[in-house]
Amino acid sequence: MARTKKVVITAFGDESKLAIVESDLNDPAAGEVQLSVEYTIVSGSDVNMRRGTYPLQKKPPLTPGYSVIGKVRLNGPGSAKFGIGDCVACLSKYEGQSELINLPEQFLVSVPEALDKKAAVVLILDWVTAYQMLHRVAHVTAGQKIFVHALSGAVGGALLRLAKLQGAQVFGTASLKKHDELRQLGAIPFDYLNKRWIASTQDLGGVDAVFDPLGFESFDESYSILKRGGVLVGYGMNLPAWTNTPERSVIPSALKLFSKNLFFWSGKRTTFFGVNRGSKHFASDLQQLFEWLKDGRISVPIKNTFRLSEIQEAHREYASSERMGSIVIEVSR
Repeated sequence: MARTKKVVITAFGDESKLAIVESDLNDPAAGEVQLSVEYTIVSGSDVNMRRGTYPLQKKPPLTPGYSVIGKVRLNGPGSAKFGIGDCVACLSKYEGQSELINLPEQFLVSVPEALDKKAAVVLILDWVTAYQMLHRVAHVTAGQKIFVHALSGAVGGALLRLAKLQGAQVFGTASLKKHDELRQLGAIPFDYLNKRWIASTQDLGGVDAVFDPLGFESFDESYSILKRGGVLVGYGMNLPAWTNTPERSVIPSALKLFSKNLFFWSGKRTTFFGVNRGSKHFASDLQQLFEWLKDGRISVPIKNTFRLSEIQEAHREYASSERMGSIVIEVSR
C-alpha cells in the first residue's frame, strides 16, 4: 500500500468542487500494473464529469483523469510484460489525475524513448478518437470534403490536422477569433453563432463526412449537408452544455440519429462513435500516432501546462477560448 495525492470531484458543479486529497492506494491486483504518473490531461470528458453530465458516469466523490503517461512502479501478480521504470500510456477514463494509479496491464501501451511525453499524453484520448473516426469509421480519402463542428477544440483540431495529412478539404465551425489561425492550418471556417454554413456547404454539393460532438438538433443540420454516400459521425451530446441550456435526455436524439439509416435510398449513413481502449485497433493506432509525433509528421498544440495542485485553474483555463490546444497536467517528471 502507498500514499498518493489525487484530484477529487467532491460534488457536481463548478471548479470549486475540485479538491486535492491524500489517500491510500492498494498494491496492484492480479493482472494490474501500478504507475507513477508523469502526465495526464484535462479533457472535455473530465469537465463533463465535474458537471455531472458525462453519460453513465460515477457519482462523486470521484477522481477524473481520462489518460495518463507514467512509469511502471509495481507489477501485480501475473504481470510481467513491462519492467520497473518502463514508460507506458493508458486510456484510464478515471483516476488519471493522481500521483499513482493501478491499471490493467492489457491496456498499457509502450511509449517510445525520447518522445515528447507532454505532447504524447494528448494523443491517447483526443487524437486516437479523431484518427479512428477519420480512418476506421468515415474512411476519409484524399480529395474528399469533411465538416467538423468545434474545429478549434481538442478533437476538432486533431481531426483538422489528420484530415489535411490525408489530403482532405476541411470545413467547420468555430468562434470568429479562431478563424485566422484555422485558415493558416488549411481549414475553411464558419462562425458557429449562425447557420450560414448549412447553405454554403450545400451549395458546394455537400460533404463526404460530418463529425458532430453537439447532438440533438445539430445532428439534423449535419445530416442535411451530406452528399450521397456521405456519413455523419456523432461523438457527443454537448449541445446543452455549450449553449447553457437545461440538460435533456440523450436517448431520443440517439435513436433519431440511428433511425436515419432506415432512409437507405438517400445513400447517406449515420453512426455514433466512442473510443474504446479494448478495441483491436486502439494500441496500434496510438502507436501509429506516437511514430508520427516522433517523426514530426504531426504537431500537438498545448494550450497550457499545470501542476496537479493547480487543477481548479486548469479547469478554468479549459473553459477559456483564448487559445487553441490541450490542457496538460504535469504530475511528476
